[in-house]
Amino acid sequence: MKKSLLLFICLFASAQIFAQSFSLKSVLSYPFPSQLVASPVGNKIAWAANEQGKRNIYTAEAPNYKITKITDYNYDDGQELTSLSISADGKWIVFVRGGDHGGRDGGPVNASSSPIAPKMQVFTIPFSGGKTNTIAEGDNPIISPNSDQLVFVKTGQVMISPVDGSSPAKNLFYAKGINGSCKWSPDGKKVAFVSNRVDHSFIGIYENQETPIQWVLPAFSKDNAPVWSPDGKTLAFIRTPGSSGTADSILSKKHQPWAIWVANVESNQGKQIWKAPETVRGSYPSIDGGANLLWAKDKIVFSSYEDGWPHLYSINPDGTKRLLLTTGEFAVENVKLSTDKKQIVFSANTGADADDLDRRHIYKVSVDHAEMQALSIGKGIEAYPVMLADNATVACLSSTAQRPLLPALLPDKKSIQLIGEELIPADFPTKKLVVPKHVSFKAADGKTVYGQLFTPQKSAGKTSAILYVHGGPQRQMFLGWNPMDYYSIDYALNQYLVNLGFTVLSVNYRLGLGYGYDFHKPANAGAQGASEYQDIKAAGEWLANQPNVNNKKIGIYGGSYGGYLTALALGKDSKLFVAGVDIHGVNNRFSNFNADGKEVAPDADLAAKLATESSPMSYLNTWTSPTLIIHADDDRNVAYSQSVDLAKRFQDKKFEFEFLAIPDDTHHWMKFSNGLKVSEATAEFLKRKLMEK
Repeated sequence: MKKSLLLFICLFASAQIFAQSFSLKSVLSYPFPSQLVASPVGNKIAWAANEQGKRNIYTAEAPNYKITKITDYNYDDGQELTSLSISADGKWIVFVRGGDHGGRDGGPVNASSSPIAPKMQVFTIPFSGGKTNTIAEGDNPIISPNSDQLVFVKTGQVMISPVDGSSPAKNLFYAKGINGSCKWSPDGKKVAFVSNRVDHSFIGIYENQETPIQWVLPAFSKDNAPVWSPDGKTLAFIRTPGSSGTADSILSKKHQPWAIWVANVESNQGKQIWKAPETVRGSYPSIDGGANLLWAKDKIVFSSYEDGWPHLYSINPDGTKRLLLTTGEFAVENVKLSTDKKQIVFSANTGADADDLDRRHIYKVSVDHAEMQALSIGKGIEAYPVMLADNATVACLSSTAQRPLLPALLPDKKSIQLIGEELIPADFPTKKLVVPKHVSFKAADGKTVYGQLFTPQKSAGKTSAILYVHGGPQRQMFLGWNPMDYYSIDYALNQYLVNLGFTVLSVNYRLGLGYGYDFHKPANAGAQGASEYQDIKAAGEWLANQPNVNNKKIGIYGGSYGGYLTALALGKDSKLFVAGVDIHGVNNRFSNFNADGKEVAPDADLAAKLATESSPMSYLNTWTSPTLIIHADDDRNVAYSQSVDLAKRFQDKKFEFEFLAIPDDTHHWMKFSNGLKVSEATAEFLKRKLMEK
């Protein structure tokens, strides 16, 4: 028999059920910033801020960087702001409102269940504020170098519009396939784009209505990520093999080839200038930004994982003098090129403190000289840097263990100048938050597992404990507020759970970024054996052995991939994990390996067996721990049917469970009120099952 959580949630919201010193809503009330961008002229920045579901654009500029809110969206309606950029003349901001760009389908979202169909639209607004111009329905707008036009994508075709919306948008051209990834030529006279045609893709160049589209070195491949040379005469791009119906091993690890090509635009002649090493580590990097292909002043810059860590390299356009720009055992993320195209700024988990392994700091490096310079140090988290127009000032997003994310300037590596600190609500419980501690321990197979331990400031005797399992799974949780919105909510919830009296361990299990290739890409993981579950069990056992923890009262929760591992823990080890919350997790990893029209892989039977054994569904007979299932039914990352199926199996088994279904929202809780509801339900369930007698 199922129990609805509606009554519990109402009681939770309206009464003082717990003796906590701050509310969950107060610790979730921070103004989460994203989409930080810099203007090519003048030291100007802009970003989107999510203030309890009300998303707006803020700007600031030298010399005092006083913030200005230039949009006026006043409702928690689930409409995100993305594709933020500033025109070359610094006068215009373009953005997209609507959709869920963290999901597989970025189309319109109706998280507020409005009777009026939602839209995903392109808008422009003057940098200084004023009239917001509705351009059209569409996505991924790019302003021209002349600042007078913009192109964007609508239903797979490229559109063009005046930047001020003075005339209706129209088709720029027609091309077969799904077209996008547009890049203006430096003189603003041409547009390069990618035409995705399912099993292959071409790079095209549009010039005008009288000139046929130029297809750049077309082949039987997938060509992507075009970048123009500064003089506009040459194009570089990434080439990977086209799709094939030929069956290959599902379980064996193999190299995923990729290469960098350049082409002369006038002659349409070109060549491969670099090919990735034919090793597993040399495969196309599955990291932030992928290959991060950039054309700097005299160099082409890219990312590669070939030495076991995601690092930056530069190479001459003719393929000579390849140079490793970043050296060491750390991951490079959030890569940006300076306006003068001579420097790269990025974030990395390295520094003087050993615990920087679980932080991010900002660095810069010249594109032709391998000497990294630290731009930030200390015990904070700094991410998503941008270099301002003076090619010296760097802005980023900054947080600490107790202060949520804010835009900031880095005047020198020892100091941070916060921007918009006044947006943090007065009742935000900064001083009541704990500082997590970096910990590590061994899994059953001897592999090192990492985590952050949150310990209550005051506790009498042994505490109940919670293991938090992040999603992704290629994420890394930090010793401070996470710079990704989904995980910032979980960080706040962990702080709240600690404030209730729980000891909380956030585990960074294998498959995550930040600890090298072998940790990121382990053997027998996921549907091929769930080797990463060893880390989850090890984390639970490590918690159970802590002198301040009641080893009979350990719970677990997580979302997405974290929900999958939570369900696996509840199914396989109910004696260790006595209650848990599975938030939109994958509960059945079995796939049809004999798909119609394709050859059967030689190890399909074994792969199917391992997928079944890696599925929480296979452990229903040993699943005895009380469970709460949470899912939103417009989830574009994990099918709602995963939770429907699990619920039906529980019903058939006569196993009591609790649930919270969220109509119309997505994987990322586009409405603040829904994210709050999910966090409240999770905390209430864990408190009731693990603390109350």
